[in-house]
Amino acid sequence: MAQTNRKKPGIEESFKELDDVIAQMEEEDCPLEKSFALYEKGIGLVKHLNESIERVEKKLKVINDEASDAEE
Repeated sequence: MAQTNRKKPGIEESFKELDDVIAQMEEEDCPLEKSFALYEKGIGLVKHLNESIERVEKKLKVINDEASDAEE
């Protein structure tokens, strides 16, 4: 079985993809089944974005703490 190294999309890419999902859901002729699939995809993207943003916030806190320690 071949293994692929698929990298998760970055924050900007995920926001773009989420915007696309929302636009598709807002279309008047979007069937209900497609809406459910898009909703599920959107929830996954939001979860990924929250995790990514939390990681960035933690890194920024470490950097800011180190900078504060260096100033003292």
